Amino acid sequence: MKSLWFFDDVNLFKVLCPHKFKAYKAEHDFDAYKKKDYIYFEEDSANKVYLIEKGKVKIGYYSEAGDEVVKAILTRGELFGETAILGESIREEFAQSIDNTTSICPISVDTMHDLMRNNQTFSFKIYKVIGFKLKKLERRLQLLLFKDAKTRLVEFLDELCSDYCYDCEKTGDKVINHPYTQKDIASLIGTSRPTLNILLNELKEEKVIEFSRKEIRIHKKIA
Repeated sequence: MKSLWFFDDVNLFKVLCPHKFKAYKAEHDFDAYKKKDYIYFEEDSANKVYLIEKGKVKIGYYSEAGDEVVKAILTRGELFGETAILGESIREEFAQSIDNTTSICPISVDTMHDLMRNNQTFSFKIYKVIGFKLKKLERRLQLLLFKDAKTRLVEFLDELCSDYCYDCEKTGDKVINHPYTQKDIASLIGTSRPTLNILLNELKEEKVIEFSRKEIRIHKKIA
């Protein structure tokens, strides 16, 4: 599996977690969260960054009208809260567990800065992942603002293909094994779950895709 958040085929969690650094291992621990537990809220102090050992975390904010806007849904090996490294002092988003067995590796900003000062390769990986995430977020927000629901779905499938796809040698199809539920995907493209189901079935009827709970098979290039 090839993903934007994996470097040199190594899970980011395995590379960056302080458990891999003897100086920090003894004083470090993991935090466990159940579904709907918040890791942090908007306007909380931004003094840590987080790596996901297992489970899923939703990142979002609330509009002035009180509507929830989902920016990202992150899974094992991914980093969040990273803007604290760049000097953010107050959270502008919330982070919420959406899995009953989420395990998080919290890292203080001071620890991260120490690790980055002492290891140029480590520092490069951190800035690289922050850059990738900002570009991905910008692209998704542009889709939400300017594209209709079906176009947003097609673009999201293309994104999934880049992150989780492999080629089926027998048929030539693109096969996506992904970690998202239909509810997750609906949130990420800014639509309802019933609407998402309609759109997926439209693409199925057009013989563009086949889909199941955790797999999407693309029969031809999505236009």
